[in-house]
Amino acid sequence: MCRLFAYVSPDTSTADRELGADGIESFLSLARLHGDGWGWAGVAHLGDVPEVRKSPLSAAEDPDFLRAIGTAGHAAMMHLRWATLGLPVDRRNAHPFRSGDISFEHNGSLKPIDRVRAMLSAEALARMTGDTDSEMYFALIQEKLAEGTRLPEATAQVVRRLREAFPLSSLNAILLDRTQLVVVHASARSVLPEDDLEEIAQLGGLPDEHNEDYFALRWKRSPDGTVLISSTGVAGIGWETLPPESVTTVQLDDGTMRTEPLGTGPIGAAVTD
Repeated sequence: MCRLFAYVSPDTSTADRELGADGIESFLSLARLHGDGWGWAGVAHLGDVPEVRKSPLSAAEDPDFLRAIGTAGHAAMMHLRWATLGLPVDRRNAHPFRSGDISFEHNGSLKPIDRVRAMLSAEALARMTGDTDSEMYFALIQEKLAEGTRLPEATAQVVRRLREAFPLSSLNAILLDRTQLVVVHASARSVLPEDDLEEIAQLGGLPDEHNEDYFALRWKRSPDGTVLISSTGVAGIGWETLPPESVTTVQLDDGTMRTEPLGTGPIGAAVTD
């Protein structure tokens, strides 16, 4: 389980500017639990391949984290990792993952992991660099892209397939490429398991909203047109919850947002705002 944050700015911005002092403090406080690594991916200019920086260290203890979130870019996304029990805490398992022009981060756990592994071809498994179910999720999307499917629809197709196999799992994810940010909000029936709740209690608990609505993804548009996406624990007043079981695409060139329910139809037709 993890925390996610992303922005798309009409101009150049930074994650720390968009979070603000209170947001950074909240994000770092969440690293007390989500301390199994951090990651950042950013597009400096429209058309650039996302740059990825990540570490197996806690964001609260790694000075490179503050340097990363202070890096200027047209769009960026961040990740705090709370490792699935039994998976190694190391750099190769930290999010975001990148393949070609696309970076990917996930908040959730697909158990049993052998079920998602069985969905992948031997070639896709051989290309993986780590051990996580999240990277397997991304590998499934890459297989769809190799067939010529556009990123939003490839993502939706994989989420529909995973939802059938993992009806109670969170499939929340963010993908960033040269031209768009794709946000999956697919966690309508997801709840924290008992062992995770016990760990939270041992660490002194988390804010009520964070516990009760852990898997919600929220968004807002700032006065300057910047689109912000965040997990609970960072999002505050003025944020709206993204529609459940949906895929939202934010265009990097003009901030246009399109949201479609997962359903069975094509993704990318309905305008959010």
